[in-house]
Amino acid sequence: MMRWGVLVTSLISVLFATSTLAQDVYPNRPVRVIVGLGAGSSTDVTARIIMQKMGQALGQTFVVENRTGAGGNIATGFVANATADGYTLLFGSAATTVNVTLAPSTGFDLVKDFAPVALLATVPNILVVHPSLGVKTLEELIAKARSKPDEIFYASSGNGTSPHLSAELFKLMTGVKLVHVPYQGSAQAMQDLIAGRTNMMFVPAPTAISQLKSGGLIALASTQLKRAGAAPDLPTMDELGLKGFDTGVWFGLYAPAGTPKPIIDQLARVANEALKAEDVRTAFTSQGIDVIGSTPEEFSIYVRSEIDKWAKVVNAAGLKR
Repeated sequence: MMRWGVLVTSLISVLFATSTLAQDVYPNRPVRVIVGLGAGSSTDVTARIIMQKMGQALGQTFVVENRTGAGGNIATGFVANATADGYTLLFGSAATTVNVTLAPSTGFDLVKDFAPVALLATVPNILVVHPSLGVKTLEELIAKARSKPDEIFYASSGNGTSPHLSAELFKLMTGVKLVHVPYQGSAQAMQDLIAGRTNMMFVPAPTAISQLKSGGLIALASTQLKRAGAAPDLPTMDELGLKGFDTGVWFGLYAPAGTPKPIIDQLARVANEALKAEDVRTAFTSQGIDVIGSTPEEFSIYVRSEIDKWAKVVNAAGLKR
């Protein structure tokens, strides 16, 4: 009887340990990935490409869920208050760091309430001008803007967007005075630029390339430190003399603060492996998206640097949301 008792006790212990181990395996159920912009946006498209690959690698579904509004702050706030167990993540963009200064009264802190996982990809902007402006180089544009303050009109896809803030950084770094013409999205902004009703715009690379092929606009430079994959022959603003000029729409994965480090590291590893996959790179290239990849520590440093950079631009321009 004693042997049977010992055997039963041992079996119970093994079953309990096995059950506990199974519960501890991450992920053992679907993971929600919250996106602050609508379906079809570059943020949404990028998220769906990379999350599908990560889900395949981890054997679970990564469900992309769109929670739009307040420039992305609704999605960010939702994840800030989620359980820190790795099952609710934020697929954030450059807007998350801009919003720290642009809309400070949100009830959450991007640095304190989040654990950066990985910087994943980016869509650079391209500075384009209408031929009627009479400039063909960045140097000529700066010279003309300085000689004609407040006479050059730049379009954007809306206040606080990457095209808007790219132009504000350009103004800050060159001292030129331009007139902002905001639109409700890129489509109408591009339509009026092509028609010559505005003079210039910082345009997301995929949109710019399709228009440049028709010859209706002139490209002067791309806006990130590395040349755009969609326009490798086009020099960067940094190369042309505006040292450190670096803007665009980047995408990164965050978890709520307090998420166990092993889960953060696992997510970062799988995300970076997914970025190396040929089908992911092909899908990104077709959308004008450039692959980056990083460790959690590198992304954390990058987030803080972006917060500081955009705080200077937002405050200098007197922007509020």
